Amino acid sequence: MDESNHWYGHSRILGRYCGLPDEAPKRIQGFLQHGWNYLHGFPPNDHWCSPGYPRFIWSDVLRRRGWSMGRRGHYLIGAPWIYLLHMEPELGVVPERNGTIWYPFHGWEKYSVIGDHARLADEIRNVETDPVTVCLYWLEYANPDIRRAYESRGFRVICHGERGSRWEVKGRDFLRRQLVQLRRHRRVASNRLGSALFYGASVGCDVAVYGDPMQFEDERPEYGGTARRMRLWPELHGTRVDPELAAETARRELGFDYQATPEELRRMFGWKRLREGAPPPGGGARRPVKAAAGLGGSRGVRS
Repeated sequence: MDESNHWYGHSRILGRYCGLPDEAPKRIQGFLQHGWNYLHGFPPNDHWCSPGYPRFIWSDVLRRRGWSMGRRGHYLIGAPWIYLLHMEPELGVVPERNGTIWYPFHGWEKYSVIGDHARLADEIRNVETDPVTVCLYWLEYANPDIRRAYESRGFRVICHGERGSRWEVKGRDFLRRQLVQLRRHRRVASNRLGSALFYGASVGCDVAVYGDPMQFEDERPEYGGTARRMRLWPELHGTRVDPELAAETARRELGFDYQATPEELRRMFGWKRLREGAPPPGGGARRPVKAAAGLGGSRGVRS
């Protein structure tokens, strides 16, 4: 339905989990949260999601936050990342991890980021003792000056690829490539809390958040900026973070307790034409540990 449902291969991952053939585009009847944020899972402007359509979100804290802001129709399903882990328990696993993968905060097609990459690269060089891989978003990767800021410090610079669309294949393996890289590295770091940090913590990476947090041009005030992130998650900032605490926070923010079964996802997404009875890759999903507080029934109970 919405183009963002297909970014980073999310709809394909969930379709594969539900037994759909990979070549078939997956039209989700609703809006799927495509990245972690600390508002309500979606951009602050109300025109992003058409009224009356469900919003499929990762965690209960986002449901409650959205409810407090007058938003309705939330379905808790967890992040597409947890379904990828379910289907790919060994993808990218190596005998011994090494080095740090560093994710600088990035812009997107409509907004660029204000910040000094050269100064950030110097700070990374002063903190990290192991080999560093810097992973840039495709827009920054396409900028030779930004790449040079990191390469000139001796860092390996990579990109997981462009985000795709419903009909394009270029974004379909984005999360798979990210999983391979995270499982190869001992540590994941960034100058802002974000999806990559929680993905890394969920697969055993040590976590760090330090350096100039940078910011969007005309950044929306609803998010609350760096001050709000520091207020909500002070324990997740610094060059060294408690790994058990980071892993626990990642499980909560990514919604591991809300993993749906294939049958539940098919019903919620409006996917009717399926091979009934075909188990998803990796076996059947476990039943969720618990439903959202104050709600009844199974996954996807709306609020």
